[in-house]
Amino acid sequence: MPLLPLDPDQLLSTTRAVRKRLDFTRPVPDELIRECVAAAMQSPSGSNNMTMQFVIIRDAEKRKAIGEVYRQAYSIYKTLDGIYIRSIDKGEASAQEQQERSADSADFLGEHMGDAPALVLACSAGARVDGAPAMMAASLMGNVLPATWSFMLAARARGLGTAWTTVHLMMEQQVADIVGIPFDTVQQVCLSPLAYTIGTDFKPALRPAPDSIIHWDTW
Repeated sequence: MPLLPLDPDQLLSTTRAVRKRLDFTRPVPDELIRECVAAAMQSPSGSNNMTMQFVIIRDAEKRKAIGEVYRQAYSIYKTLDGIYIRSIDKGEASAQEQQERSADSADFLGEHMGDAPALVLACSAGARVDGAPAMMAASLMGNVLPATWSFMLAARARGLGTAWTTVHLMMEQQVADIVGIPFDTVQQVCLSPLAYTIGTDFKPALRPAPDSIIHWDTW
């Protein structure tokens, strides 16, 4: 499949969390997934120690089971005031409208995660960061987080949609059991649906001006 005609800035600014516009009816070829993983493997890794692992779930029963775990975890997430996306007040009207649209989209995925033709579990193998010192935790996560974002960028370039989620980590052990992940030595970091998108015309999100988050020389 030819890549979408996106320049680097367009790719970076239009790789959205796709939920309602995922095409659940169209299978994703294994070869496209391999291409996305190959791109992910070119990302930086802490101490050049490539601990990133990707579990791709295509089996319908396993997708359904993970979808049910995600639905249960999402129901817990919705009770967390100040954490649940809909409970966060953005203040300004246009920003709040976008927040509500994002919440509607997130709620939709909460019920339909298992319907995606493929699920992607990004993991870090070899050690868990539970209770690890900040430097070690950052280094270990630094192996898989850039790789996962690179995977998502590569997916976007191929007309595929993804959505970075961590809600399932409230029930990480249950998901590990479904796909045989050794829980003691492999840490899940991100769960994403993977599907072709319905249309490819995604726009940059509403974001604050750069100077609102830049601290020049001092905090």
